[in-house]
Amino acid sequence: MASYLVAHITITDPEGYECYLDGFDEVFARFRGEVVAVDDEAEVLEGTWDHGRTVIIRFPSEAELLAWYRSPEYQALAEHRRRASTAAIALVHGRE
Repeated sequence: MASYLVAHITITDPEGYECYLDGFDEVFARFRGEVVAVDDEAEVLEGTWDHGRTVIIRFPSEAELLAWYRSPEYQALAEHRRRASTAAIALVHGRE
């Protein structure tokens, strides 16, 4: 069953965040994920949306999502993101 990573990100240091983006594709390509959406101006239909960027990534399974997210390569890269932004990130299970 597919699993999704959903991230709401507020970029506080655009230049620092570029360091994260510069290495993202190389690390991500080693895993079986697909970036489904990246939107810096999501249209809010209800409630409040406190973050500027929304990212949705699909993986074939929870195990593959966690293998990418927990990999030493991604965690090293993610330090750039953590220094340059604040984020709320969730693993969301798809429907069968």
